[in-house]
Formats: sequence, structure tokens, C-alpha cells
Amino acid sequence: MPRWLPRAMVLAIALLAAFQLANWAFHQVIGLLVNILLAFFAALAIEPAVDWMAARGMRRGWATGLVFLVVLAAGGIFVVLLGSLLVDQITSIGSNLPEYVDDVVVWVNQTFGTDLSVGKLQENVLHSDWLRTYVQRQAGNVWGLSATVLGGVFQVLTIGLFTFYFAADGPRMRRAVCSVLPPARQAEVLRAWEIAVAKTGGYLYSRALMALISAVAHYVLFVVIGVPYAPALAVWVGVVSQFVPTVGTYLAGALPMLIAFTQDPWDALWVLGFVVVYQQFENYVLQPRITARTVAIHPAVAFGSVIAGTALLGAVGALVAIPATATLQGFLGAYVKRYAVTDPRAHGPQRRPLFRWRSRGEGRDRRDGRGGADDGGA
Repeated sequence: MPRWLPRAMVLAIALLAAFQLANWAFHQVIGLLVNILLAFFAALAIEPAVDWMAARGMRRGWATGLVFLVVLAAGGIFVVLLGSLLVDQITSIGSNLPEYVDDVVVWVNQTFGTDLSVGKLQENVLHSDWLRTYVQRQAGNVWGLSATVLGGVFQVLTIGLFTFYFAADGPRMRRAVCSVLPPARQAEVLRAWEIAVAKTGGYLYSRALMALISAVAHYVLFVVIGVPYAPALAVWVGVVSQFVPTVGTYLAGALPMLIAFTQDPWDALWVLGFVVVYQQFENYVLQPRITARTVAIHPAVAFGSVIAGTALLGAVGALVAIPATATLQGFLGAYVKRYAVTDPRAHGPQRRPLFRWRSRGEGRDRRDGRGGADDGGA
């Protein structure tokens, strides 16, 4: 046996063990790393407001706390208003449920020519095996649901804590990072940080603009078909559909559909159809154009970055994909040297008018033989 073989085997085993340990540790802290990523982008979003107040003499900690209070107050008002609306509607639905069931059964019989009765439906539902199995299963999942809720609250608090520290200690973090780099690298880090702040702010601006457009469009629909609480429902649809990734559209459309159903089942169908059509219009027309202007990336790149972010990190990746891609594109653009394009083939075919209008003088000159080279002139 060669002398180096035992040493190589020990080294290979040690490297394999180190890789397995690092892989295990990474999977254990992946949730924390995702929370830190979200907190970092949230801190970038509120940093312009914190810098503005800090430049006017307020301490960064107090400025960050004030921004947090404004955001929490706005979110609290939104939740309280829509929560009271939801409670009122659930109470109304519960008290009028028998009447709603009768109306639905009558509507189904008249529309589809069936012969359904409320008594038979109640007996089939109450004595069905699937209902008993569903109730038992949900009763066993109470502890799991409670743990999920507590885990979500802890995750939100963790993100908020890291966001506060990132925003309040932003200059200190930049100094700590730059202190271990040479001066040339320090300039690159600071430029990347400024680009990230600008792109994240532009992304939030685009989301707020799309939320406003969505709220106005759905408000017009709710007023036209007579859905109650139209302003509150329009704000709900606009905010939830834009700031809740992946499932925001479905959550946003469920509440107005439920309230419209209490008035007329056809109104609920109108709301569903409008939500689906508007979502397609927003995905393929509105969002790419607004994102391209505010974040300065191509619509196809924005769409592809969202798909890639969703595949990598799920809802979190979909939320931070566009600002991260815009930051990377803006940072790398400083190192790409561009040249003037001189070949006309790169610009595509030139546009030519379908009809060429000639003045009276031009036609008379050609008839008199003064048309230039076409008539054999000088």
C-alpha cells in the first residue's frame, strides 16, 4: 500500500464528514436565513424615510421606531376596519343561512331543471360519513394549527427585530463591512447598497401603484353591481392582491365574492369573472410595464425573475425576486462596457410610409423635365 493512501482516505472521510455537517447546519438555519433576507429588504425599503429624518436631527433609532409605528398603525387600522366588516358579514350570513339555502335551492331548480329539496340535502349532509370524518380530523389538528399560528407570530417578530436593527444601524453596518475591504472595494459595496435602496423603493412604489389601480377598478365593479361596503372591499382587494405573494389574489377575491353571494349568486359570479380577467390583464399588461418603468428592468426579465424566485424560495422568492434582480442588473451594468452600434442590420428594417404624398410643385417639375437624375438632368 502506498504511504499516501491512508492519509488520503482519512482526508476524504474528514471532508465528507465536514460537508455533511455543513449541509445539516444549513438546513437547520435555512428558516433564519430567509427571515434575515426578508428583514434586509424591508430595511432597504424604509431606509430612505429613516435617512430623511436622521438628516434633520433625529436619532436613527427614534426615526426607525417612528416609521415602524406609522406602518403598524396603518396595518392596524386596515385590519380593524376589514375585521369588523368580516364579523358583521359572518354574523349576517349565520342568521340568514336558512333563507340563503332556500334561495339557492330554488335558483338551482329553476336554472337547471332539478328537483332538490332542503330537507333531503340537510339529511344527506348531516348523516354523511365524510362530514363525520372531516370533523374528527379537524379536531385532531387543533394543536397543529395552534403551533402554526404561534410559529407565524414568532417569525413576524423575528423579521421585525432584524428589520429594526438593519435600518437603525445601517451606517454602522456599512462601516463594518467596508472596514475589512480595500478602498476600491469599499466604493463598489457602497454603490451596490445605494442601488439596492433605490431599486427596492421603486419596487414598493410599483406595488403601491398597482394596488391603487386594482382598488379603483374593483370599486367601480362593486358599485355597478351593487355590492355593499364597496370602498372597504376595494381597498382589501388592492392591498392583499399586491402585498401577499402567491395566494394574495385568491384571498383578495374570496371576501367580495362571499359578500356578493349574500346579495345575489349572480353577483358572486360577476365578481369571480372580473377578478380572473383583471388578474390576467395585470400579469401580462400592467405589471410588466409598471415594473419596467419603476425598477428599470425588462418586462420579460421581471417575469422570469419572479418564476425563478418562486422556484428557489417559494413565496419569499417571489416577493424579493424583482428588487434583487434589479439590484444585480444595476450593479453589473457599471462593469459592462458598451459600444455604439454602427451596422444598420442591428436596428431592423426601416419604417417606410404606406403612401407617399407629393406636392403640386414636385409633380409639375417632373412633367417639365426638371426632375433631376430621373429625367436625365444634371
